[in-house]
Amino acid sequence: MAALYAITIGILTAAGIYLLLRERVFTVVLGLTLLSYAVSLFLLGMGRLSIGRPPVIAPGASYADPLPQALVLTAIVIAFGMTAFAVVLALRSLGLTGSDHVDAAGQPQAREDHAADGSGTEPRP
Repeated sequence: MAALYAITIGILTAAGIYLLLRERVFTVVLGLTLLSYAVSLFLLGMGRLSIGRPPVIAPGASYADPLPQALVLTAIVIAFGMTAFAVVLALRSLGLTGSDHVDAAGQPQAREDHAADGSGTEPRP
């Protein structure tokens, strides 16, 4: 079971890094999401999960450690905020440059297309 868990984390990490290195913004956002899932699973797995133990401390009984669950919940909230920010940033970049390439801001073609649409403002470099 531990090997399957480790393989799952490895596959999510590898797929996330592969997608992060792509040239389209949407795949980069998907890569960030997969990488955050891998980190959440890693944090949960590092807590030595226990099955059938109470989550609250009882006198003389063994209990489940609540710290990994708290870390994973925090990681989920941070990942959601990061994904929302990346999507808004990608939409803003698409509106300014007219392209969804990661490095489109430095291309002169994108700036010329934006200036030709009659908006009167050019994007900042």
